Amino acid sequence: MYKKIFLSLVLLILSITGVSAQINTDRVMNIGRNALYFEDYILSIQYFNQVIKVKPYLADPYFYRAVAKLSLEDYKGAEEDCDKCIERNPFIIGAYQVRGIARQNLGNYQGAIDDYNEGLKYAPEDRTFLGNKAIAEVQLKKYDDAEASFAELIKKHPSYYNAYLSRSQFWLEKKDTLKALADMDKAIELDKHLSYAYAQRAIIKFQYGKDYQSALDDMNQALKLDPNMTSYYLNRGIIRYYMDDLRGTMDDYDRVIELDANNLMAHYNRGLLRMQVGERNKAIEDFSFVLKYEPDNFFAIYNRAILYDQLGNYRAAIRDYDKVLAHYPDFSSGYFARSEAKRKINDTAGGEKDYKKAIALYEQQKKTGVGLGKHSGGDDEEDTQTAEDNDKTRKESDKNINKFDRLLVADNTDIKSKYKDEIRGRVQDKNIKIEIEPSFVFSYYEKEDKVRSNVRYSKELDELNRTGILPMKLLITNSEVSLTTDQIEKHFNSLNDYSKLIEINPQNPVPYFCRALDYMLVQDFASSIEDLNRVVMLSDNFMFAYFNRAAVRFKQIEYNMSSEAATQSDLSITSPASGFSAPKPLPGMEMGTSMAPGKQSKALSMEYEMVLRDYDKVIEMSPTFVYAYFNRANVRCAQKDFRAALTDYNEAIRLKPDFADAYFNRGLVYVFLGETQKGIDDLSKAGELGIVSSYNIIKRLSD
Repeated sequence: MYKKIFLSLVLLILSITGVSAQINTDRVMNIGRNALYFEDYILSIQYFNQVIKVKPYLADPYFYRAVAKLSLEDYKGAEEDCDKCIERNPFIIGAYQVRGIARQNLGNYQGAIDDYNEGLKYAPEDRTFLGNKAIAEVQLKKYDDAEASFAELIKKHPSYYNAYLSRSQFWLEKKDTLKALADMDKAIELDKHLSYAYAQRAIIKFQYGKDYQSALDDMNQALKLDPNMTSYYLNRGIIRYYMDDLRGTMDDYDRVIELDANNLMAHYNRGLLRMQVGERNKAIEDFSFVLKYEPDNFFAIYNRAILYDQLGNYRAAIRDYDKVLAHYPDFSSGYFARSEAKRKINDTAGGEKDYKKAIALYEQQKKTGVGLGKHSGGDDEEDTQTAEDNDKTRKESDKNINKFDRLLVADNTDIKSKYKDEIRGRVQDKNIKIEIEPSFVFSYYEKEDKVRSNVRYSKELDELNRTGILPMKLLITNSEVSLTTDQIEKHFNSLNDYSKLIEINPQNPVPYFCRALDYMLVQDFASSIEDLNRVVMLSDNFMFAYFNRAAVRFKQIEYNMSSEAATQSDLSITSPASGFSAPKPLPGMEMGTSMAPGKQSKALSMEYEMVLRDYDKVIEMSPTFVYAYFNRANVRCAQKDFRAALTDYNEAIRLKPDFADAYFNRGLVYVFLGETQKGIDDLSKAGELGIVSSYNIIKRLSD
């Protein structure tokens, strides 16, 4: 009897404990997936680690952790986690896809193919499996298999432009330029807004057809579609250089440096161009900039030496010549140049010695017919070319110093298959998606924007920061940034500290507000909302609590909707759409929720209503707080109440005439409503104020 009672008690305790653990791990899993959705990969891994520690027999946390690791390019870690996931549940199809991508990036192409074949057993129509399998077969040089896989992919998905883009690279691998161009043309026919396709077609025309004008036209089109892509400017600069358009080439390198001040290739090439047009001091600046980051770049050193020589700074020139000749002891031209510099400082003996050395090397070169000044680490094919080769460019891997005066091009501009960069299935969506600018939130961090200033003034926020009650300066931003490992640890510790303060004085709203910020930053939205509820109960005039509660609740709605729409078969759980989709007047335009008007569930309608009530309260307390109008308009867009959204965007622009985000979103709403010209006007203004993607949309609307 006692044994039965004792056994029943034990079972009761175990069942209660199990339920509690289940609730906790489910909650932690949900927060981890939340962090993964918002691309906070490091943080998401921390949460999945917690679940794995408590329940190591579950497959899902290993899968999601693998996705996060894949996004961070930890391919080995992603592969290992997929192994553990599949051991526990071999029917999670996404695990084969993630492991295949990881293996492909690690160079295990056969292992990747095996995974894709396994996935295709469960999802035979999946285009990601088919496409990646074909690419892996190319990488293994199984060309017949690859051709068959591409044919199957295109047969099953004839409108899938990426299939044609990938196959075009395959044809180039087989030296069939005509078929490569035909596939590139087909991809552009299917979607004429693919900047990458135009850029690739331009390089094919440039390298294989020597059709410079047509190549230039394609590169111009690529830049109209994606005006911030530095590689396009670099490539257009090369095309223009071959067309003897030095001014245009210079403009392109200037633009690259404007977008990316530390782009060494642009600085190096601009230095060469400045040498050609006689801007010697400016050229020295460019080469010196390169040498600050690459002190052993002997091409930059040699060109700078020539410039010093031309400007009469012979000792500086000789110092640079010395470095080059120590590394290239058979560089005859270098000895000639140094001999002249030494003579000019009256070092006659040194000059004579260098001259004789140069003559001896030159005579040897004439006998062998092989260009001298090679570097043992250079490209063999390139090294066999002579200095008289009339090519105008040099690859990064080519270390033949005789080519010091040629423009530098990246090795990967050569049209060979660069499939590692094309492997599909990454969390990041490379295709351009037209979305409204996101809502604002109070946070301690934001992403840096090189094009437009992130400084956003708010009288209310300035007053709050002046009180010093917060541990850090609070910002108003819609450019949130993922936390680093140190920041994650800092905010987890901060949660504990504020919890202790709340125990001491549970009636003080400030620790609740601060803890709510910490919870938001570690993607625990439910706990953040609970604390903000408490703040509002304790202080009903705390405007910041209402604003952040609305913003966090809206984030939670977005995540919940993405989770409902997600499926494992196509990895949409790892790369969900924003949750906003609707009839699209433009390819890729995202406006409103996935539900048709009037079809939203009562629960979802209530969620939106709570968000709107909070923004109403903020506006009641602070009628000039422009970000409340903007955020409320975004909620209206999600509800498909576009006319109400326009009213709020109008008010935001009235209060802040330089509000780029409001012009951008209002422009998209006008386009969605069919008032295209008004939309273009607003998008033009947004572009003027720094939202560069506006021009891409205007281009699409104009076609």
